[in-house]
Amino acid sequence: MLDKTRGIVLHTVAYSDKMSIAQLYTERFGRASYLLPQSQNRRSRLLRPLFSPFSFLEIDSERQAGQDIFRIREARQVEVWNHLRTDPVKNAVTLFLAEMLTRLFREPEANPTFFDFLVQSIRLFDMMEEGKANFHLWFLFRLTAFLGFFPNTEHYEEGRFFDMMEGVFVALPPTHPHSLSPHEAAIFARLMRMNSHNLGHFRFNRDERCAILEQINRYYRLHQPDLPEIRSLEIMHELFE
Repeated sequence: MLDKTRGIVLHTVAYSDKMSIAQLYTERFGRASYLLPQSQNRRSRLLRPLFSPFSFLEIDSERQAGQDIFRIREARQVEVWNHLRTDPVKNAVTLFLAEMLTRLFREPEANPTFFDFLVQSIRLFDMMEEGKANFHLWFLFRLTAFLGFFPNTEHYEEGRFFDMMEGVFVALPPTHPHSLSPHEAAIFARLMRMNSHNLGHFRFNRDERCAILEQINRYYRLHQPDLPEIRSLEIMHELFE
């Protein structure tokens, strides 16, 4: 059976001496796995460079009944990102976010709205210069809406705590330990004012940026308790030192 879909590359991993498996988030199938040949013939050599993290591809593929791995017939770039590979900050952020998405989206369930958000976000990031150091914070915050635990921002006032279990700002500290102090909550609340057009207007020092990323990581782990360790998280901390 032949299938065609567009997809964003998330990750590739060696499967055998002759094959790797590429994980993509696709428009039609959600997360999908593709066999990527590792031979030295011309077709394989041309195919492999296309499958770097966040590449935007259209793929013709086939799979047999009962199998959940697609075999690639043809792959081509839909859009070429000009700066994600050459800009050190953008390259590090790309690898970090691709790893996060690989860990978070594990099921073959299509979500066209999320796919559109992902493509538009990457397109924006590729073109962005001012505010690029804030992109991953904004993206992870917005991503919670698709995962079902977007914070309720209606009741934020200065001096309030943030209850990370319930995802709300509260006047009194919760009885459980999973909350942010008023000072931490105030920094966290600044994310709510971010949108795709004003990222360059927000200034965070190194300590604030690291603290926000740790807070987001804690928030994700409370709501996605089986989330594996994100190996590139430490690289993100080092990047903005």
